[in-house]
Amino acid sequence: MTQVNAMGDACPIPVVKTKNAIRELAGPGVVETLVDNEIAVQNLTKMADQKGYGVKSEKLGENQYKVTMTVGEGAEMPKEDEAEVCLVQPGQKKKTVVVISSPNMGDGSEELGRTLMKGFIYALSQQDELPSTILFYNGGAALTCEDSPALEDLKSLEAQGVEILTCGTCLDFYGLKDKLKVGDVTNMYVIVEKMVGAHLIVKP
Repeated sequence: MTQVNAMGDACPIPVVKTKNAIRELAGPGVVETLVDNEIAVQNLTKMADQKGYGVKSEKLGENQYKVTMTVGEGAEMPKEDEAEVCLVQPGQKKKTVVVISSPNMGDGSEELGRTLMKGFIYALSQQDELPSTILFYNGGAALTCEDSPALEDLKSLEAQGVEILTCGTCLDFYGLKDKLKVGDVTNMYVIVEKMVGAHLIVKP
């Protein structure tokens, strides 16, 4: 049996440590992982279920849990480059990122698409749980500039704490650099960083 101490480790470290221990087994065996929160237990259980391992968990004490995985003969071994999917950590706000790449919503009529996009952004501003960030790039950059039909709703979202970011390269390309009216200018590195770090990405 192999024991893994992941106490105090944030996601995805408990999952990564456990996968490494399973790889080191190189065959059937048992891996016990100690963690300090229920979200880590859920992440580990989800991973075990995906791989077909036997799994059970128990609470040992205050902020102390043990997850036991039983790896059977012929079980799938974790891959080195496998992405880790984490649930929201305790006390952590869910990061929802909305990405808008066009002034229109959907294909077909551009006039209808513009109406739908305006309605989408308004509806977004009325949600109980707002996104953490809205990213605008390519043709979507026009929506954060003067004469945008969605400008007031975007300003309302920004006032409620939503981060509004527009691609600077896109603003330059469309000649809109001096017409930005809400949010800040960003770059592709930050756009990718925001998307990679999101728990949920919404693209209308």
